[in-house]
Amino acid sequence: MSLTNQGIAKSYTKDKLEVGLLDQINVERLLTMYQGDLSKVQVEVIFPDPRRVTKKQRALYYALLGDIYAWSGHSVEFLDELFRAKYTIETLGDVISLSDATESTVSDANKLLDIVIDFMFKWRVPFKYGYELLPKEENWYLYRCCKYRVCCICGKHADIHHVDVLGAGLNRNKVDHTKRHVLPLCRNHHGQIEQYGNEKFGELYKIPTTGIKLDEQTLKEIGVKGDYGK
Repeated sequence: MSLTNQGIAKSYTKDKLEVGLLDQINVERLLTMYQGDLSKVQVEVIFPDPRRVTKKQRALYYALLGDIYAWSGHSVEFLDELFRAKYTIETLGDVISLSDATESTVSDANKLLDIVIDFMFKWRVPFKYGYELLPKEENWYLYRCCKYRVCCICGKHADIHHVDVLGAGLNRNKVDHTKRHVLPLCRNHHGQIEQYGNEKFGELYKIPTTGIKLDEQTLKEIGVKGDYGK
């Protein structure tokens, strides 16, 4: 069984953290756990999220449930119970609250939203009410759009647009796409970004057009062929 303690971070660099502990360490317990050799003591550091669930997160969650209701016919109450149950299962027993007096954090709410958005992408649920509220600047959102081949602007089936221009005549199957920034865009929006350019396109749809990089496994799963040996 682990020995737990709490503290306040005093200073930190990239690889060093100084912590002031709130309680004294039970050294005798540590000696027992590590068979008398304290040079082998391991520490797990967890940084709790001090932020509480926001009104924007709550509005997005219920808007997305409205989208799923319009698609499936299941009531918002039923869907709310379903996704909260999924959250409890995936977090090994945690319970989330979205009330004004909640102790649940922004990170907790993002986990719940991840579950809902992944469900919608997987089953191709149309984004009708919640789409405008989606945080399109977040990398996790762009990653899911790429993973499920969903346009990050309108939600239709997407091609993978390379923000970094590949160059005329270059064989895409000979490119290491893990080194390129991409955006998931439908044919219409793909044509628009090439017509307007990245900067004007980003201003038009209020999203950054820097794109994201995908790992080799994800690229292969979504059918982007390339030379990944280099």
